[in-house]
Amino acid sequence: MTTVFRSRRAVLPSGEEAADVVVRHGRIAAVEPHGTIEPSGGELVDIGDLALLPGLVDTHVHINEPGRTEWEGFETATAAAAAGGVTTLLDMPLNSLPPTTTAENLAAKQRATAGKLHVDVGFWGGAIGTNTADLAELHAAGVFGFKAFLAPSGVPEFPHLDADDLDEVLTEVARLGTVLVVHAEDADVLAEAPQPDGQVYGHFLQARPAAAEHRAVATLVGAAKRSGARVHVLHVSSATVLPVVAAARLEGVAVSAETCPHYLLFAAEEVPDGATSFKCCPPIRAAINRDALWGGLAAGVLDLVVSDHSPCPPELKRLDTGDFGTAWGGISGLQVGLAAVWAAASARGHGLGDVVRWMASGPAEFAGLASKGAIETGRDADLVAFDPDPVHVVDPADLRHRHPVTPYAGKSVRGVVQGTWLRGERVDGVTPRGQVRRRSITFSRRSDAIPPVHPSCDVANPGSGEEVR
Repeated sequence: MTTVFRSRRAVLPSGEEAADVVVRHGRIAAVEPHGTIEPSGGELVDIGDLALLPGLVDTHVHINEPGRTEWEGFETATAAAAAGGVTTLLDMPLNSLPPTTTAENLAAKQRATAGKLHVDVGFWGGAIGTNTADLAELHAAGVFGFKAFLAPSGVPEFPHLDADDLDEVLTEVARLGTVLVVHAEDADVLAEAPQPDGQVYGHFLQARPAAAEHRAVATLVGAAKRSGARVHVLHVSSATVLPVVAAARLEGVAVSAETCPHYLLFAAEEVPDGATSFKCCPPIRAAINRDALWGGLAAGVLDLVVSDHSPCPPELKRLDTGDFGTAWGGISGLQVGLAAVWAAASARGHGLGDVVRWMASGPAEFAGLASKGAIETGRDADLVAFDPDPVHVVDPADLRHRHPVTPYAGKSVRGVVQGTWLRGERVDGVTPRGQVRRRSITFSRRSDAIPPVHPSCDVANPGSGEEVR
């Protein structure tokens, strides 16, 4: 049976076009001019003037099942993803119990998905220093790479790497032909900073200074040079790291970087004291820093925009006391990422093609998901009908996350997902259609993993990244 998706605004690799997208057996069989294909014995899905996007790919999600399913589980997380236009996500290896640090623990994760996935899900493995001998088996079992911290992770079962551990892990990552994705804050800088307490957001910012990100990224780049390994900087919040990443890339170091919707939409000056729903690590910084992050996206130094969806039960957010020192650091935003980024991107003159590059094709290419991230022949028919025009306020009651505690509550965003299809089948949030995905690509050395930097864009002076409160 053939299904034809028809839109006057399909966002294709070549740009926005009026098109008929022909789907057979869950794959895109052809992309033809608008109105030229009639499905014989099949279905026509004509979305008119709505934009037809490829399903988004979110490579940074904490699902927490098994072990902390009361924080977030596969069923609720993937339902929220589909409602927000995300059709593939990669789960981070920590906050579940056990963490994904051995092949046995990965198998427990995979078993926990049974009958619960509304979108496709893959897994990162964890590198914690004591499990370097286990990385090869995890790699063979299909993880997409390995996650590490350079500062305490917040959970005792997932320790951070010191300098010697980092060199050892990167040597193994290079040998395996995979990637290390890194929470880059420097443990020594954080230890020397004043410890946060109370309701003043500015005090929390002082506890997570931009210098911690800058030093950690410099450390990571130096280790990557020595090992030849491919590395990726997670959730960049400080624009001071952009020149470090850009310079390393020009030297031939295989380093990429991402940021998140909350760093692009919010600013420290706007965070109310006591509003612990905004707490995340690294933190939301000043408006001038936010502007520089947008510059990093335009320059191609920041490659991806992903959610870092990191939920917890409401009581762990300390909403009753508003104490930033004791509240869990993590933001729930998986379902609202597209509308949040589009609201800010369109206001800055960016188009839907830019958003698709940052949130679909870019993450798919980064992770080696060759069948995802674009509307073109041969790819999975993961599609999203998106009305880009309505401005609306986020209502937590509409969110499918397990706990609708989010800083986006009451925030104006732009665009509404009107339908999500996974391999040509509509995701209804009731019938699970998702699959477990496994890594299918190996990177040899540096040269096949270096993203481009736009030569006309200047990121040499992105601003201090420091906040004044």
